[in-house]
Amino acid sequence: MSSRNFYKLLTATVVPRPIAWVSTISGDDVANLAPHSFFTVSCVDPPMVQFTSVGTKDTLTNVRSTAEFVVCAATEPMFERINATATDFPPDIGEFEAAGLTPEPSRTVSPPRVAESPAAFECTLERDIELGDSTVVIGRVRELVLDEDLLVRDERDNLLPDAGKLAPLARLGRDEWATLGEILRIPRISYADWPGHFDRG
Repeated sequence: MSSRNFYKLLTATVVPRPIAWVSTISGDDVANLAPHSFFTVSCVDPPMVQFTSVGTKDTLTNVRSTAEFVVCAATEPMFERINATATDFPPDIGEFEAAGLTPEPSRTVSPPRVAESPAAFECTLERDIELGDSTVVIGRVRELVLDEDLLVRDERDNLLPDAGKLAPLARLGRDEWATLGEILRIPRISYADWPGHFDRG
């Protein structure tokens, strides 16, 4: 099977995938914005997030040049505009302007945040790792910016973003995307409280 065909199987099976909506600045001061659906947390202390660039795209070129980027939350209300920023614009065309989005100054890095996005991780490049035709980009989080409207205090008195209010999008296979749908809750079971209710005997 060709790598291209296996890529289609891979991305249609590893689902849903959260989306890093990554903003960068080019050497010519053009603000670039693109979605990357291979995205997750890398480390807790110090806080780091990572995304993967399949091939060498403008995002990766800019990150390597400036060592800075911002991961903005890709949310349901921004669905069509997020998809629009995946268009293969030439490097001299900024996706913010093309998709009618508002660049907002970041606090700690040069690339702007998406003002319409309710959450953003401002990052400096920790390292990039080449793996075959792809590059894993790991960023150290310098600032996390959250809209206050997202925050809800839970039963343990933690003030945290509410997943329903955040309304994140996820990528599936083909041209398919997903929303959260029903949110399930279940407490983790400690060994001291293990009820043994899965015993087949």
